[in-house]
Amino acid sequence: MTVEGFLEGRRLQMARGVLLQCIMGGYPPARFYGNEDGDLALNADPKQIHRLPWSKQPRALAICDADELSGESSRLSTRGQLKAVISRYAARGLAPVVATEMEFFVFAPNTDPTQPFQPPVGLDGRREEGHSAFSVSSNNGLRPFFNEVYECMAALGLPRDTFMHEMGVSQFEINLLHGDPLLLADQTFLFKHLLKEVALKHHLTVVCMAKPLAHTPGSSMHIHQSIVEAGTDRNVFSDDAGQPTAIFRHFIGGQQAGMADFTALFAPNVNSYQRLCHPCASPNNACWSYDNRAAGLRIPASSSEARRVENRLPGADANPYLAIAASLAAGLYGIENKLEPTPAIQGQFEVPDSLSLPCTLHAALERLKRSQLAKELFGKEFIEGYIASKTMELSSFLDEITPWERRVLAAQA
Repeated sequence: MTVEGFLEGRRLQMARGVLLQCIMGGYPPARFYGNEDGDLALNADPKQIHRLPWSKQPRALAICDADELSGESSRLSTRGQLKAVISRYAARGLAPVVATEMEFFVFAPNTDPTQPFQPPVGLDGRREEGHSAFSVSSNNGLRPFFNEVYECMAALGLPRDTFMHEMGVSQFEINLLHGDPLLLADQTFLFKHLLKEVALKHHLTVVCMAKPLAHTPGSSMHIHQSIVEAGTDRNVFSDDAGQPTAIFRHFIGGQQAGMADFTALFAPNVNSYQRLCHPCASPNNACWSYDNRAAGLRIPASSSEARRVENRLPGADANPYLAIAASLAAGLYGIENKLEPTPAIQGQFEVPDSLSLPCTLHAALERLKRSQLAKELFGKEFIEGYIASKTMELSSFLDEITPWERRVLAAQA
């Protein structure tokens, strides 16, 4: 939209079906978004209008709510779903607090998708070979890129906590500061967009796939969650003596109750399960533990004021609005129904069948399809539309024959 049109308040409208557009560009049948495919209004959030610092030509980006023309939020909008979950907390005098950890890879340009990604050539003329995890000098070869990333984050008002090289080859992680869930979802979205745009300027490719490289750890989007009394900073997960509260237990119980049903919301792509089927630091389970990274729900070591629950299931490919909404909705369901969690696990453990999660997109969508809890918390319209879109994506993937099948199976009798 032109600056003049925006400042005049001209309404921007978009077809409802766009919210269910699949990643290949197609749409599920119109019955999932209304046979008329009528318009939605895109209403800019005045707190989320940003001049884009990486653009030479002056441009701005406005994060919008997708609202029905009658005024209410569209049930197909993931941002709207998150706002609805936050409102349900507010009705109980509570305010959730979240933080996200984003992992991503920085690669050289990849013009042939049949070939693996490669690390970029650094300022020293060499490609990284995987010996730089957590090194203080690990991003020196990419310093111009990261310098602009930091500058753009500051220009967009994205406060960062820590930035580090992760386990994978040319893999990095940023921890965003904790705060309001909607703000953190917006910041996570903006950060991913910023990364890709700045990378293009530096002739690099940033990839937020869950598992872009074989034999290498995948990329997560861990979600840290706590709850405070509305209007205060008192963490209701801890009592006055610094001990865990019943609300803390019930929140974990709700997370456990929803994780299997919501796996397709946390792991939305075929590739998501490549990360989860190799469980090193990517736990595909609904177990919980104190400071054990093998558990899907980890309670990090912290002071009682900072007691929180880390959901380690979502990958970097997850929609931040939907993943945060699903995680918080499950926790609130546990609080409302006073669900008790299973006993905490420690050390090495085997995941009981009752706490295992779907390990393929097909299985996750089938579980979501049967979930009355998902329909109760997010509405039948959203869940059925989401499943329809993701089923199209799965079918598209299954329409192709992979190099592994040609290499390994062609010679079989």
